[in-house]
Amino acid sequence: MNGQVASRMNIAFAHEWLVGYAGSERVLAAMASEFPQAPIFTLVHDPAKLADTPLAGRDITTSFIQRLPGATRKHQRYLPLMPLAIEQLDLRGHEVVVSSSHAVAKGVLTRADQLHISYMHTPIRYAWDLYHDYLEHSGLTRGVRGALARLFLHYIRTWDAASANRVDVYWANSHYVARRIWKTYRREAAVLYPPVAVDRFRADGQRDDFYLTASRLVPYKRVDLIVEAFTQSGRPLVVIGDGSERGRLIQSAGANVTFIGEQPHASLVDHMQRCRAFVYAADEDFGITPVEAQAAGAPVIAWGHGGVCETVVHGETGVLYPHQTSASLNEAVSAFEEGRFVLEAEVIRQQAQRFDAETFRRRYRALLDASLATFRQAGPAEATRATAAAE
Repeated sequence: MNGQVASRMNIAFAHEWLVGYAGSERVLAAMASEFPQAPIFTLVHDPAKLADTPLAGRDITTSFIQRLPGATRKHQRYLPLMPLAIEQLDLRGHEVVVSSSHAVAKGVLTRADQLHISYMHTPIRYAWDLYHDYLEHSGLTRGVRGALARLFLHYIRTWDAASANRVDVYWANSHYVARRIWKTYRREAAVLYPPVAVDRFRADGQRDDFYLTASRLVPYKRVDLIVEAFTQSGRPLVVIGDGSERGRLIQSAGANVTFIGEQPHASLVDHMQRCRAFVYAADEDFGITPVEAQAAGAPVIAWGHGGVCETVVHGETGVLYPHQTSASLNEAVSAFEEGRFVLEAEVIRQQAQRFDAETFRRRYRALLDASLATFRQAGPAEATRATAAAE
């Protein structure tokens, strides 16, 4: 870290659970890498799942949930206990606490002389803006189970709203999430885009005649919409990923759709560097894979909603279609194939470089220094304004 403020920083990190290494864990790793000795507090930790990641070997403290049966394999079953568990983590020995939160991590307890910064990947979506979708997709709209689910989610919303006031400074992973933070908590948030490893990709290869999507095959990713659209059009599509929806998707897909399951990173890079375009249909908070595809010079054809609107430039680095339907997607693919847009690989890659790791580090350092300096001098009331103004 740069600056005298950072050099004197006694910092700790909090994260919901460390049982895999996905987008939020990559952000945590990037933030924590600036402080190799800083401890990380989490509800549940599976060292085997982090063995080959930058988080391996870190000083990690877990909650009482770690000792419950099956905690590392099915931590979701203990969601009712998580608000209590996160409050039991003892962070008293640290001047600065940075919580990496998409569920309950922002609920850690801190004192008035501790600066609590929360990097919000999202407010709890299934309790707030996706509440009715979650109940519907889970079959919980009626009956006793439905009533219990609604009662529980009401409790989660109440706790979540109350714990929002424990945070001094909010950072959001996109302007889209910053708007949801304001809607949910009535708090401003500075935007710190996640780091993307753009240097792992190149954009000078030959394009092949297939489209690509890569995602966990779960309902909210809307891979079903992509499979439906390409089955209708007959265009070749390659699907990378695995998940609960895989069997159903394979049954509904035409012969032109190829499922190749989870792939090593090298295979994902290779497909992104060769595909005709990358296709996306999810409502994501930020969305790392469209940025990775652009780093590989691939045009992105995506639903024009959510974080992707901040990473893909319509008509320059991709095509944003207006409706989350197979018909709207197919219309966008047809427009792309007809050459209505000039999408040059080098321009596409330059867009991705706006989100590279070094850009993240510079912004992170500036925000952290500004937040702590102002907190020390003027207290938490001024820290948010200083953070939002930092560049």
